[in-house]
This record gives sequence, C-alpha cells and structure tokens, in this order.
Amino acid sequence: MPATLPILGQAPAVEEDPLDLMDEIERLKKEKDATILAHFYVDGDIQDVADFTGDSLKLARDATKVTTSTIVFSGVHFMAETAKMLSPTKRVLLPDMLAGCSLADSCQPEELAKFQQKLRAEGRDFETVAYINTSAAVKSLVDWIVTSGNAREIIDRVPAGKEILFVPDQHLGRYLSEVSGRKMILWPGACMVHEMFSIQDMLRAKRNNPGSRIIAHPECPVNILEHADFIGGTEAMRKHVASIAEPQTFLVATEANMIHPLQKIAPQHNYVPIPGLMESSGETCACNRCPHMARNTLQKVRDCLRDGRPEIEWNPCFDKARAVVEKSLLK
Repeated sequence: MPATLPILGQAPAVEEDPLDLMDEIERLKKEKDATILAHFYVDGDIQDVADFTGDSLKLARDATKVTTSTIVFSGVHFMAETAKMLSPTKRVLLPDMLAGCSLADSCQPEELAKFQQKLRAEGRDFETVAYINTSAAVKSLVDWIVTSGNAREIIDRVPAGKEILFVPDQHLGRYLSEVSGRKMILWPGACMVHEMFSIQDMLRAKRNNPGSRIIAHPECPVNILEHADFIGGTEAMRKHVASIAEPQTFLVATEANMIHPLQKIAPQHNYVPIPGLMESSGETCACNRCPHMARNTLQKVRDCLRDGRPEIEWNPCFDKARAVVEKSLLK
C-alpha cells in the first residue's frame, strides 16, 4: 500500500534523492547568479546549501550584502518582502508563496490603522513598535521594527515619555515590558508554534533529564518562560550553547529545526525538542514545527532557481516600510 494516496487530477509527487537535489541546487546557483538565504527554521538540508543562514535580523542585514542578481529566500513571505525592500534592484524569489506567518496574519494593516486612529482620538501619545513578523503594509504604518535579536535595544530608543503600542506578538511584548520596565499596549497576536508547547511535557522532560537546561524563545507564553534557564532569540541561543564547553542537555522551546544550527555550532551538547499539544484534542504531538516554514523543500528551492519564480514584486508600500526597516535594523 502506498504511503500516501494519490489526489484525483494531480500527479503524485516524485521522490528525488536529496543529495542529487543539493548538487543540482549548487549548479543552478552559479548558472542563475543566485544566492540562497535560509532561516534557521527551515529543514537542515536547505540550511546546508544556503549561502547565508540566520535569524530574521541577520538575514535582513545579509540581504544587503548579496552581490548576485537573484536572492532565493528560504523562509516565509514577510522575510522575502523585507529582502526585496532592502535590495530593490535584486530579483527576490520565494520557494512557496503560501509560506505565510500566523503572527503576520494576526495583524492586518486596516485593523492596525483603525486602532492607531482610536488611540490618537483618545489623546494617547505613543509610538508603534512592530515585530518583524508583519507584512510590508503593516511595517509602513509603524515607527520601529524589532526582531528577537534587537528588540531590547530598540525599545530603549523609544522616548521615555511615549507609550508603546507593540504588535503583533503579545508574548514577546509582555516579555519586553518585563525586562525593560516599559508599559506597553499589546496587540493580541501569537505564534502558532510557540503557543503549542506543553508545559507538562516540558517539566516531564526536565525530570527525565537531570541537570538539563531549558532554552526558550521569547515568543513562548509566560508559563514556559518562567521555567526557562535561558531566554533569547535564535541567534542568542546559538551563542549561548557555544559559550558552554562542558557537555549539557538542552531542552529546546522553539521550532524544532533550530536544533540543526545548534548541533552545528555546539555538537558537544545533547538537544531535546520540547513536545507540543494538538489544539483539537490536547494530545501531545511532535507539532513544534512551523507549517509555513515546512513549505520550503529542496525540490521547491531547486524549482524556483530553475524557473525564476515565484517572485516578490515591488509594492508601493515598500518605500515607506523600507525607511522604517533601515532605521531599525541597519543603523
């Protein structure tokens, strides 16, 4: 019996050897004058053929250093948009245009503009700080853009007399409010992956691995963060584990593919992904994978290199968004 049933009217996917695909991608990069940027949350095989890997902050900066005519961004839509606005003369390709983001979806530009107008009508004096996990249209409406890697620094740049409207991630905003002492108006958004972690299974894994340490992304809910031994974005996690020479067991509370770059930079440690919970049933699952990041495959990277599509087209809102991104991430 086949592993998957065929879909009527659709040709079944052809399995291809990953090593052959990786070789073909390397050839196409030279042939098509292309550079691959890959986020830490995509599959390890894609990270291994990428020219740049990193978190959102590093990859945004890397995009400005690319010398080839084409960028293939193996990540999600808002990341490719950011690369395009920072490198407007480059052709920017995204392996799958359906690779979105639950956080970006939770904050639509029309809703944000309406809420900002309401606050101003009430006489509130505020600046809007947006997590990078937002559309270009939302970025064009805000004063600052942050990533988990530079958020504290940017919060400190907001004038002390101003209120802060933080969008869209309520958990990151709450964490930043705690560590900075700044009160914030929080948008009610959340990352679907980081909300899935099971506190019970995390504590059970901690008990089953005596001496282990929990490292957690600040997008996690507070009930996860209050048990963490280290809280930081993906780049901070890499630096943290690399700074510890003695072999340790780390329980990792972020997207499971993050274990790949952790193992590469600090192979002396053991990394255990924290299980998630299925929203429908409450059962434990290996669902700490971002379904949007999972749309990136070696085949799709190869196909977009070969075919020159899908492409991120310039949008008029990119001009205003670009000024905010450059001020926040590049200066």
